[in-house]
Amino acid sequence: MNKWRHFLKNLSLSQRFMFASLVILLAGMVGIGAWVQKQIVTGVIHRTGATTALYVGSFVAPQLQELGDSGEISPAYREALGRLLTNTPMGKQIVVIKIWDTRGKLIYSTNSSAIGKTFPMHGGMLRARLGEVVSSVSQLDEEENIDLGVVYGQLLETYSPIWLSGTDKVIAVAEFYQLTDDLEAELAVSSRRSWLVVGLATLAIYLLLAGFVRDASHTIQHQQTELAQKVIQLTDLLDQNRELSDRVRRASASVTQLNEGYLKRIGSELHDGPAQDLSLSILKLDALAERLEKTATDTDMVTQFNEVGISLQSALKEMRSIATGLSLPQLSELGLTETVQRVVSAHERRTGTHVELILQPIPNSVALSLRITIYRLIQEALNNAYRHAGGIGQRVLVSTKDSQLVIMISDNGAGFDPRQTVSDNHLGLSGMRERVESLGGWFQIESHPGQGTTIIARLPFQLDGGMKI
Repeated sequence: MNKWRHFLKNLSLSQRFMFASLVILLAGMVGIGAWVQKQIVTGVIHRTGATTALYVGSFVAPQLQELGDSGEISPAYREALGRLLTNTPMGKQIVVIKIWDTRGKLIYSTNSSAIGKTFPMHGGMLRARLGEVVSSVSQLDEEENIDLGVVYGQLLETYSPIWLSGTDKVIAVAEFYQLTDDLEAELAVSSRRSWLVVGLATLAIYLLLAGFVRDASHTIQHQQTELAQKVIQLTDLLDQNRELSDRVRRASASVTQLNEGYLKRIGSELHDGPAQDLSLSILKLDALAERLEKTATDTDMVTQFNEVGISLQSALKEMRSIATGLSLPQLSELGLTETVQRVVSAHERRTGTHVELILQPIPNSVALSLRITIYRLIQEALNNAYRHAGGIGQRVLVSTKDSQLVIMISDNGAGFDPRQTVSDNHLGLSGMRERVESLGGWFQIESHPGQGTTIIARLPFQLDGGMKI
């Protein structure tokens, strides 16, 4: 069994198919050949029996017409029947002939000792009694044929009805046995011819099938070769795309840190440059305002002068707020948990609103670029919640799922249609999306008018290839 399994395992698919086809065709050939041979044997036996019965009946039936009246055969007819088996060519083939009446009584036989005895009527005799010619190769194992079996072994046995002349009445049954030499020779020739035809047909089918399978196998092999080459090319392209994607994400992480450096520098310059100049201008303006109030008689001019001072103070406050927003705290010294807490507390101090913060177990040690992105994402989303929703129901949830950080910032404000917002190119939402997606993350806005707003972002812990971002 193991050898066969090893043999089949080493064959190609086409070879396995051809081997299986050969086995199936051989089995089919044997089955069809056996069936055809059986039909030929049956046909030859019936044809031989019918021919002999017709020949015998043409000589025997006239000698038995008296059975229609008396039920017995006269001595003269008995002698005539005897001469048929000794003085005619038919006698050379027919070994024994028996005449039965319709009740199973033997009224004539070449073995005179059995005449007058009654034997059980079996299938062949009963069918002949109904008018059918029945032939078969007998092994001579019936009670009345034991002596014949010792001498011949097997004979062709035929039962033929004897009709009353001019009627459809069966008055007797003729049973005769003939030698099977000629029959066996004819059967052998017919069998060889049938097996030859079946074998040639099977061979032709197998050859046609083999040709078809060979062509199909060549086509499949050619297609497999082409497919393998395309798979190799696609794999190379995927590797190149993966490498390029890694480079883009690493570049995005570097750009994020560089941008924060630029923003910090701009914030410092705003604070140390224009903000300081505005402060100095306000101080001088305050001094001038005091002198103007003492000397000026035009109250409208004093009022306008004070309004200018108030506007400058408001501009200074806004500029300092912008400078503070541009500059991040020292995130390089903070973990992820502290980063989230820092941006939430900074928003609460600046706006005087409350933010519900939910921090599930998260990795605290992540790359600086990821902490910067999360800080800016939460900062911008909370600013939007304060600006458009009045800070109602502000909530920040940070968790993990499937090796990703999940950040959700929501509010209970008036909500909006995200599709309309995207089409309007709002820079705040677009900036958040670009920050997240540049690091290989996923960004989504869920909002409906009157149902609040939820910002959802998912960020991977690592880039493809295992590099931490």
